[in-house]
Amino acid sequence: MPVCCAPACIPANCSCGRIVIDPDHEDEAVAIFSKYQSGFARRIKKAEAINMLVAEFNLNEIDALFIFQSFDKDDNGVFSLWEFRQFYQTIGSNARDMIDLFRRLEEGSTGTVNIEKTFDALRNIDTPKGKLNDEEIEMLLKVTAGESKTIDLQKFLNLMSRLRVYKGPE
Repeated sequence: MPVCCAPACIPANCSCGRIVIDPDHEDEAVAIFSKYQSGFARRIKKAEAINMLVAEFNLNEIDALFIFQSFDKDDNGVFSLWEFRQFYQTIGSNARDMIDLFRRLEEGSTGTVNIEKTFDALRNIDTPKGKLNDEEIEMLLKVTAGESKTIDLQKFLNLMSRLRVYKGPE
């Protein structure tokens, strides 16, 4: 049975508003993280974190740096175990696939996806509730794009993370 994580976690699907940590994934996350940590601090410096993301998740250095910067929430140049858990629970082993999908949907070399292509791609994404309908896709794209009406890699990864737990309107 999954248990609730520490009080500092970001809101998600748990009834208490926290990310639910699956004990099986927890053990995997700690095992990966522990291979790269030195000492007992449960923290990995930026260079070692980049090496871990490249080796464990098949990312190139540019994508690993992007992931590191996206999940280094306190911007201190260190990956804490908590920050790594956030990455692992939301993207984890799907990181390479999500980045590859972004690149296929990217408009030229703009760093943003083509919204129409993304709309079509989301029709084929499985969520916990099943396939998305057009209204759900439109709402998710509008919320993700925001006022800029663009979706860059960070927004795209956030969208894909939300889809992993999306259960539809309540």
